Amino acid sequence: MLLQPKKTNFKKLKKGFLKHSLETKSHNLNFGIIGLKSLGTTHITARQIEAVRQCINRDLKRRGKVWINIIPSIPVTSTPTENRMGKGKGSVSYWCAPIKIGTVLFEISGVSLLKAKQALLKGANKLPIKTKIIIR
Repeated sequence: MLLQPKKTNFKKLKKGFLKHSLETKSHNLNFGIIGLKSLGTTHITARQIEAVRQCINRDLKRRGKVWINIIPSIPVTSTPTENRMGKGKGSVSYWCAPIKIGTVLFEISGVSLLKAKQALLKGANKLPIKTKIIIR
């Protein structure tokens, strides 16, 4: 099941833009001993987050604990193809999470550092941005 908020004030949002600024809130490890930190700014979709989660869990063989620190909270809309202009805003296609430079995306604890590092490297290949592995 893909991640999305349970309840929102509005179904659709204006687009808005990401500033290329540094993360100030979630730039340190809070729960795990090893984590995956972003080195770029982008939007990550709920499907990409789910793909990384599945990849990490398969590599760890469901041992240890994995924390996901990003929540897709922005709805992205699109109109169907071959539609004429002026029919209003399209329906919600997918949900995405805004990522700033230095955001800790995933954290792992409960397994050896070598196993966790291998799992995070495999998961990082599923993401559209450059990342690095940080250790507490």
